[in-house]
Amino acid sequence: MIGTPQSAVRALSLVVIAFVGAVASSRPGAADPSPAASVLKNPADFLSISNPTERSRAIFNEIGKVLTNPRCMNCHPAGDHPTQGDDRHEHMPPIWRAETGHVEVSCSGCHTTHNITLHEAATYRSIPGHPRWGFAPLSMAWQGKSLGDICRQLKDVQLNGGRDLAALQEHVARDDLVGWAWTPGEGRKPAPGSQQAAGELVQAWIDSGAECPR
Repeated sequence: MIGTPQSAVRALSLVVIAFVGAVASSRPGAADPSPAASVLKNPADFLSISNPTERSRAIFNEIGKVLTNPRCMNCHPAGDHPTQGDDRHEHMPPIWRAETGHVEVSCSGCHTTHNITLHEAATYRSIPGHPRWGFAPLSMAWQGKSLGDICRQLKDVQLNGGRDLAALQEHVARDDLVGWAWTPGEGRKPAPGSQQAAGELVQAWIDSGAECPR
């Protein structure tokens, strides 16, 4: 937040946290804390596909279970606002991309370096956090795109943060901000599988030609 005293930022953060807790607790049916995620296939499961192009595409379809999961999609919006929840509704309170010129509230006003657990009655049981918490630039927007388009976007160094395929695999397999998707805090379903499993699939996809779904 620009030109705002730190004490005011902290006060606003506390108000927003209280607001989120109040809104969440007014919603019926509190979610179970972090239910177990579904599993991912491993690279060996695709060896029966003899055509390497089709095998590569099939592997990426499996990776797509992670990429299209709300834990990932919510931070790759196509508009000016991030989304939240499994239904990917617009973030509340309203947050805008920095490029829009709206600087009233920054991500760090509420999100800290770690997940914060709220009171047990709340539907939203926690506020997510990470030292680099934020949402992806428009060049990395995934919402509204086909899995094939997301794949081609991931391979484009002009759109993926300048990463070649090796760096892309490292990003998926080891970046702890990506890893948040599997440790998202109470009340959220983790992404399918594990970060290690996702990294192994990305490597297998690369090794088989890094083909994209049609």
